[in-house]
Amino acid sequence: MITIISATNRPGSHTLKLAQYYQQKLREKGTEAGLLSLAELPANLIQTDLYGKRSPEFMPIQDIITRTDKFLFIIPEYNGSFPGVLKVFIDACAYPESFYEKKAALVGLSSGKYGNIRGIDHFTGVCHYIHLNTMSLKIHIASINKEMDQNGQLLNADTLKFTNEQIDKFIKF
Repeated sequence: MITIISATNRPGSHTLKLAQYYQQKLREKGTEAGLLSLAELPANLIQTDLYGKRSPEFMPIQDIITRTDKFLFIIPEYNGSFPGVLKVFIDACAYPESFYEKKAALVGLSSGKYGNIRGIDHFTGVCHYIHLNTMSLKIHIASINKEMDQNGQLLNADTLKFTNEQIDKFIKF
């Protein structure tokens, strides 16, 4: 099972639009993928689901994560790294069954010109620590507000080429 993680809880984000784009492209290639937006996390996650505690609100999310074999993380740049809500989410998930020896692809995006290079590098370190095997091809999409049209479709030929290559490799990964 594949799950795409929209790694922010910001409403109306480009991150969610890009996650939906990847989901659509995977479907067009005959591969189904679920989509989990971190905006769907329980509001009281920090109080209820860390350090081995499991709330009834988080259990359906934990079940999805446990059943997932491959993850596709769409990660926006927040303060030169990845969003804190993504780290809290990783910390809330059961260890080791959530991520241990599973596979992941990483996509960074930003409104600036570097496409969250540092944040993807930082998150790669977290992935290695939890034994989540990351695909070597990582995509960094800069100036996301100029890369997508109003329907959530990518516009730039180079971005289309590289995201398509990543999707093909992710399916085989």
